[in-house]
Amino acid sequence: MTGLVLKLGPRERVLINGVVVENGERRGRINILTPDAKILRLKDAIHPDEATTPVRRVCYLLQLILSGDLTQHDGRKEVLRTIEKLSYAFLDSDSRRILDVSTDHILKDQFYPALKSLRMLLSREARLLGAGAQ
Repeated sequence: MTGLVLKLGPRERVLINGVVVENGERRGRINILTPDAKILRLKDAIHPDEATTPVRRVCYLLQLILSGDLTQHDGRKEVLRTIEKLSYAFLDSDSRRILDVSTDHILKDQFYPALKSLRMLLSREARLLGAGAQ
């Protein structure tokens, strides 16, 4: 069997093609067989009011693609432009690797892995912005 396998904790919520699905009382597993299904774990979601920094904004854009609120075509272009801009701020090799991996995922229309990868930059961004405020 191919496709995406979601392993959900008790009461965990996920957005699938615009529909919120909540798991039951026990851990669960869902096999998503449709290759172009739009899926977002709600525990990973960033509220629009929280998209206040460059990395948070790009994560939010990916979230909009995953929820179907932004087309893949339009979203992909904007996300790739933003990642290019981020590459001027994140100069260390590990951050560059994360940006490269995220770009590869986006070019393959693998938006959830791209989101997951970019979220690793959130704490680094917070440190950079905190250091700039001093």
